[in-house]
Amino acid sequence: MTQSVLILGASGRFGRNAEDAFRSAGWDVRRFDRKTNNLMTSAQGVDVIVNGWNPLYPDWAKMVPDLHRQVIEAASASGSTVIVPGNVYVFGAETPGPWSASTPHMATNPLGRIRIDMEEAYRASSVRTIVLRAGDFIDTTASGNWFDQVMSKQLARGRFVYPGNPEIPHAWAYLPDLARAAVALAEMRAELPRFSDVPFAGYTLTGNDLMRGLSRATGKELTLKRMQWWPLRLARPFWRLAPHLLEMRYLWDVPHRLDGSFFDELVGDFQSTDLEVALSTSIPPILQPADGLSPNRPLKAEVVTQVH
Repeated sequence: MTQSVLILGASGRFGRNAEDAFRSAGWDVRRFDRKTNNLMTSAQGVDVIVNGWNPLYPDWAKMVPDLHRQVIEAASASGSTVIVPGNVYVFGAETPGPWSASTPHMATNPLGRIRIDMEEAYRASSVRTIVLRAGDFIDTTASGNWFDQVMSKQLARGRFVYPGNPEIPHAWAYLPDLARAAVALAEMRAELPRFSDVPFAGYTLTGNDLMRGLSRATGKELTLKRMQWWPLRLARPFWRLAPHLLEMRYLWDVPHRLDGSFFDELVGDFQSTDLEVALSTSIPPILQPADGLSPNRPLKAEVVTQVH
């Protein structure tokens, strides 16, 4: 019997990749349109709701609680399981790692507190919930994230721009892999605890690791350049996103990784994409070496070696 999934935010980073992954796995995929659809009605009869809604940082305080309240109400009425893409903001700068499902949520900054409260709303509800937690995203298309807006922007000129200390580990997730992980968990949802916090290890990479991977993927010798933060400080009074980017700067200077042992225990045969393959699909075709991997070719999934 075909299972059904309702994708909220299907045009966004996680939602777009989740739609592809669930469709490839044979699910009946339904896209939710906030302009024309009613969530309570659209959720009826679906097995899983993927909540890919993610407003801009400046709108989090106003919009996040209400958006997730609506999802909880709709899932409560329909009996659907909700999958929420979680992040590392909940842990805060002072929490020792590695960060796992049992690590306390100790963030005190505004964005971290918003995420903590959002997750607690699901935990306190009766809704079957899977929080699939990941680090920063590596996407297959430019989607306005740190990777494509800052780090890979100057690759054609042989420069890799990094926003933090290039010697410390940082958590990353390749979005097609994360979306496949969401499908795997959705298909075993009945076996999971009512509220499941599942960290996805992805890749743990220093800035130098990432530069070397991109050098192999592009066939270019790259030079690492540290991103300057002072323009954001100057823009703080005029650009409403700037204060929030500065608020989260600590993640580029605090070594961290996600402990994926719980996910591995649940999904023992999951194969992650090789880092070089993932990076080759994340850069424009013009940067591909002549004998390199094409982002338009079917990819062979290989087990990735984690760098901890």
